[in-house]
Amino acid sequence: MKYQKPKGTADIIPPFSKEWQFVEQAARDTFNLYNYSEIRTPIFESFDIFSRSAGDTSDIVTKEMYDFEDKGGRHIALRPEGTAGVVRAFVENKLYGPEHQKPVKVYYMGPMFRYERPQSGRLREFHQIGVEAFGSASPRMDVETIAMAIDLLKKVDVTKVKVVINSLGDAQSRSDYREALINYLEPHFGELSRDSQERLHKNPLRVLDSKDKNDQEIVKNAPSILEYLTEDAQQHFATVKSALGDLGIDYVIDSNMVRGLDYYNHTIFEIMVNNSSLGHGDVTICAGGRYNGLVEELGGPECPGVGFGLGVERLLLLLGEDAKQEIQKSDLDVYVVGIGDDARSYTQKLVQLFRENGVKADQDYLERKPKGQFKSADKLKAKFVATIGDEEISNNSFKLKNMLTGVEEDINNSDFESKIKEILG
Repeated sequence: MKYQKPKGTADIIPPFSKEWQFVEQAARDTFNLYNYSEIRTPIFESFDIFSRSAGDTSDIVTKEMYDFEDKGGRHIALRPEGTAGVVRAFVENKLYGPEHQKPVKVYYMGPMFRYERPQSGRLREFHQIGVEAFGSASPRMDVETIAMAIDLLKKVDVTKVKVVINSLGDAQSRSDYREALINYLEPHFGELSRDSQERLHKNPLRVLDSKDKNDQEIVKNAPSILEYLTEDAQQHFATVKSALGDLGIDYVIDSNMVRGLDYYNHTIFEIMVNNSSLGHGDVTICAGGRYNGLVEELGGPECPGVGFGLGVERLLLLLGEDAKQEIQKSDLDVYVVGIGDDARSYTQKLVQLFRENGVKADQDYLERKPKGQFKSADKLKAKFVATIGDEEISNNSFKLKNMLTGVEEDINNSDFESKIKEILG
C-alpha cells in the first residue's frame, strides 16, 4: 500500500523549512519591536467557539469547518482561524484583570484547517501568523496594527502592497445599514444565489461578501455602509485615515468590503499584492480589523480588540529568488574529518567541543574514507574543515582549513578556545 499525505496538506521538508523559519523569525522580530508576546492555543476547540465568533451564516461555519464529535460526545472543531481561540484564552485566563498591563498584546503562529478546494497558496491545512491587542478602543491602535503588518511584509521583502480599508461602524451603524441593505436586496431576491437568499434576512452583510458573480453585480449599486455611520463611528474612521496619512501609509477605501467573519466592527483592512505567483489581479495576503464585541460574546467583560492574520504559504510564494538563495546559504561552520580508525573517537570529541563553544559542527557517521568525508564537507559547503590524523593525535592538535581562502593552520588543543574565537569571529 502506498501511503500519501491527505489532500490539501503539504510536507515541509529541508531545505525549504529554512524559508518557513525565516518568515517566522521575521514575524517574531517585528512583533517584539511592537511589544507583543507569544500566545499558544489548542489546535482544536469547542465548535461553539467558532460558530459564535465567525457567525453561523459564514462560509467558514456552514461549509469549511472540520468538526466532529469526540469520544466523550463533545462537538469539537479544528481551528479555522486564530482569533476566536485567542479570545477564548484571554477570557478563560482572565488576562483582562488589573494585574495585566493594557493593552494586552499577543501574537500566534501555527496550523489552521478549512475544507475548501486546494489551490496555490491555499491548502486545507494552512499556516497563519496573527496578532491580537485587547483593551484599547483607540483608532490609533487600528493604525499601529496596520503599520506592524506592513513592517513585517517589508522585512520579508514584500513591497508594492495595496492597503484597502473600510469601516463597519458601531452597533447602531450596522443596525441602520442592515435595514437599508435588506430594503435594497429584497427586490432582487429571485436573482440572488441560494446562499445569499438564505443569508438575506439573517445577515445581509454576508451577501456583500458573496463569491457568486451575479451577486457581485447586484451589490455593486448597493448603498454604502459609510453613509450610515454614526457620528462616533465617523470620528473613529476619520482618525484612522488621518493617522495612516501621518505615517505615510497609502490606502484606498472599499465600502463593500466586509471581511468573512461576523465579529468585525469599525476599522477593517486587507493588504493586497499583484503578483503572478498568486494568480491574476490583486490578492489578499493579510487581513484584519477591530472586534469590540467578541470578548463579551465569548463570556468576558466589555473589552475592545483589534488584530490581523496572514497566510504563511502565500507569503512564501512571494519570496524572491535572491531572498531564497540567501536563506539557503550553508550555515555549517566546521566539518571534522578523521583520517584512520584511531581518529574516530577524537573527531567525536572535537565535534562536541566545537558545539559546546557555540560553533555549528558535524562529522561523518557512515564510516567513509577521508576522500568521502572531504566530499561531504564540500557538499555541505562547510566554512572550515578540521582534520585529525595520527600526527595530530600525537601532537594533541588538529588542522583547520578556511575553505574560502585555502589557508590551513595547526591548532593545539590547549589553545582551542582562544584560537577558535579568533578564526571564526
